[in-house]
Amino acid sequence: MKKINFCFILCAVVFTGSVAAQHKESIPELLGYPANTKLLIIHADDMGLSNSTNLAVIKAFASGSITSGSVMVPCPWAPEIAAYVKAHPGLDVGIHFTLNAEWKYYKCGGVLPSCDIKSLVDKEGNFFPTVQQVAFFAKPEDVEKELRAQIDRAIAMGIKPTHLDSHMGSMYVSPAVFRTAMRVAGEYQLPVSLPLNLVKTAAPFLLNEITPDMVGVDNFLMLDGNALGGDWNVLYAGLVNSLIPGLNEIVVHLSYDNDEMKAITVEHDDYGSAWRQRDLDLVTSEAFKKLLKDNQVQLVTWKQIQEAIYKK
Repeated sequence: MKKINFCFILCAVVFTGSVAAQHKESIPELLGYPANTKLLIIHADDMGLSNSTNLAVIKAFASGSITSGSVMVPCPWAPEIAAYVKAHPGLDVGIHFTLNAEWKYYKCGGVLPSCDIKSLVDKEGNFFPTVQQVAFFAKPEDVEKELRAQIDRAIAMGIKPTHLDSHMGSMYVSPAVFRTAMRVAGEYQLPVSLPLNLVKTAAPFLLNEITPDMVGVDNFLMLDGNALGGDWNVLYAGLVNSLIPGLNEIVVHLSYDNDEMKAITVEHDDYGSAWRQRDLDLVTSEAFKKLLKDNQVQLVTWKQIQEAIYKK
């Protein structure tokens, strides 16, 4: 998820009306930890975006630097990462529901033919570049068809998805789209990465849509465009130091800073090629692992949450 307004907030706000708190057990208790435990999912977005991204994510999984990731199923490199996931059962990999193609030249459309999802694509059959366009044009019935198609395609490629999250936050653009995504996720038994702290501050129109059976992220954290020019070690230390008891999630964007990623992210410094290399270097560093240990963080996965909720 990136570039929607509530992802431009350096998230230290806590949603005190946590959905998790409305369950008989808190999420830590549901997973067998004391209620005051700081649970943390370290999540890699955009798997399948490029070969560079896939190689970086594979390195991070192999080194234990991330606990989770999600695949952009419509992207051309999704089959490569799906083959890796299939060959490494047990990885925590979900669906990065994609309704936007934001890069200047690198474009994609839906898994379904454009004629079947007309409200989601432009005249060339590509997803819209902005979330605002999704909010204006997207019809819930087209969202549902494409979401089901992306989940089904991932399963057909050998992925056993553990959760659902949203590229650029387009799943949260309206109550109708949100309801549709939550209903479909429930049918597939996929917990949703629902950023409760950001919903309260940037999408309050969704508050009435949140029900006690939903399990959200109490403290969703990700660097935004203001990080450009900053010290990655200092910025991520700030995120880790802001973790709270309950479920936290830090989202990173991993790639190698090579010609492929420079071409994909041309004229796009935020979440660009160099940015993603810095994220990779940071999460795989011993200093970051020590920072987590010093803050008494318990790393968890969406797979654990899925299994606890749906008794898999």
